Formats: sequence, C-alpha cells, structure tokens
Amino acid sequence: MTTLPKVNELGFFEIRLEAIGGLGANLAGKMLAEAGVIGAGLNGVSFSSYGSEKKGSPVKAHIRFCEPGTNIRDTTPVERPHVVGIFHENLYKTVNVVSGTYADSIILVNSSKTPEELKEKLNLVGGTIAVVDAMEIALEENNRANMAMMGGLFRLCDFLDKQIMYDIIQKSLGKKYPAAVAPAIRTFDRGYNEVKFHTFELAEGVSMPAFKRWDIPTLGYETMPLGGVITNPGNSVLKDISISRSGMMPHFKEETCIHCAACDTACPDFCFVWEEQEDKKGRPQMFLQGIDYQYCKGCLKCVVACPTDALSDAREKDGYAEENRVPHKWDFVTNQA
Repeated sequence: MTTLPKVNELGFFEIRLEAIGGLGANLAGKMLAEAGVIGAGLNGVSFSSYGSEKKGSPVKAHIRFCEPGTNIRDTTPVERPHVVGIFHENLYKTVNVVSGTYADSIILVNSSKTPEELKEKLNLVGGTIAVVDAMEIALEENNRANMAMMGGLFRLCDFLDKQIMYDIIQKSLGKKYPAAVAPAIRTFDRGYNEVKFHTFELAEGVSMPAFKRWDIPTLGYETMPLGGVITNPGNSVLKDISISRSGMMPHFKEETCIHCAACDTACPDFCFVWEEQEDKKGRPQMFLQGIDYQYCKGCLKCVVACPTDALSDAREKDGYAEENRVPHKWDFVTNQA
C-alpha cells in the first residue's frame, strides 16, 4: 500500500503548479493525478484555474492525493501546497508563486539558476528548492517543457511510479502522435535525472511568513481608494510580458541592420525602438536602436521577417534581456512617445 510522505489536517497531500498558458501545466496536472490514482492506488483529483486561457496569461493547476480510506470532497484551489512546480521562473515578478508554503515544502523551478540564487529571488526563508532546466531539455529533445517538469515532480514525489508515467505518455500520444512518444519519454527521464535540490533550514529565531490567501485582490471593496480611483488602468506602458517567452528570444546585431522596418511591421507588440537621425546624405531617416524586451513575448515573427541576419533567434540566457534592453522613451505626462 502506498503511503503519502505527509498530509494536512484533512488528510491531503497537495501540489500546486504555477505556469502560463501554453506551457502545458493543465495537462501535466491531469497526468500527475492519473499516475497517483492508477499507479499508486491513491484517491486523487486535478483541476485548473485560469482566466482567458490566452497564451502567456497566468495559469494554476491543483492536485490533491489522499489515502484510499479518505474521501475528497474539496475542490477549492490549493492554498497550502506541500509541493509547488513553477513552470516559468519569471512568474515571481507578477505572482506570489510560493504563497502558503510550509517550512518543509518543496519548490521545483524551471530555471538554469542555482537553488541559492532562486532563494533570494523567491524571497524564501526556508524550505527545499529544486531546480531543473526544463526549457533547455525540451529544446534539445524537441519536446515540451512540461514533460521535463513532470520528471522533476516524479523525482520529488517518490510515491509515484515512473513506469505508470511511461504508460500514460504512450496512451496519451501513441495513437495521434506516435513519433512524439520517444522524445516525451526522453524529456521526462532527463527531468527526473537532472533535477538538483537544496534544503534551507530556518535560521534561529526566524519563522515562515504568516499565511495570506493568494486569491485576495490587491484592490477590493475594503482596500479600494476613495472615489474608486483606478490606480493602474492596465496601460501597456506598465506591462511586463517577459513571462510569455518560452525559452527563445530575438537577438539584434546592429552592424548588419538596414533599418528597413520589416521587423517593426511584423511585431505585434511594438517592441522595436527607433530614433530619427541623419543619413549619409544629411536627410532625416529613422534608425533602429534596439529592442525593448519588456514587451517582447518571444514570438520571433521579427526574425522571420528580417531580410538580413540582423535579427536571429537564440536561447534566452539569464540577464540578457536586462543588459541589452533599449527602453522606449515614453512621456508619462501625455502618455505618448
């Protein structure tokens, strides 16, 4: 009989997956629950919460397991997870991805950083941080990052049977996409084998932050300013869509740019920054200065449109966007460029 490593007061072992639309967290949650029910003989449930399902928008998947003698009558979102899977490390910029974690919770992050580096970014005081570079593995295996994350999650949840996951992958992909089965299994195995983790003990006199419900809005009927003033109207100037990038991004090489604006025409998010200068004959002309990566979602349409090699697609490396970003010169008084 399978025994869960820990349970809450209701008898549940709970997992929360933090992701964005398009990374496959919803499917990963369903497959994870299926592996627990079929392979481990547990009671289990999986469901997701999301908005418009738009690619790049935040998505949460929730999984609960319990012993066969316990009934699951709770389908509310997982607020106190024993395991958290963060499918895109930049989510921490806009979402409190570690909300509700315990001192012994495990946080799995899709990242190339070390657990020590992530501890600071996630503002954690204690717990275990596990890291797997799921995006790199997926690109190398020509597969999806969610399969590598699944491998990492199976490594952390040792009550789940890997062989059952192989059977689920075969059943899910075998009939419709038979060629995808082998890459998916390789990606899963690499995620399982390449995950690294480190446990951070609470310092003496330090305790975990008091639990706050993650779903309470910043502004509500109790916290709205007088007169219902909208302090952030959702202006695109303030928006950061870097979390929408899925591992690849455009790189700009100024010396081979002919300033034809084909990239700007193809770009759906006005990422390219221009400045009027004089050409060799003294005539005014717009010259491309670079890319404002704050608004770049990594669609790479600009790379396809570029007639030279001034734009190329490359794996996003940590810090590249911040170091090479050319910000738009916005006038915040008139809200115009």
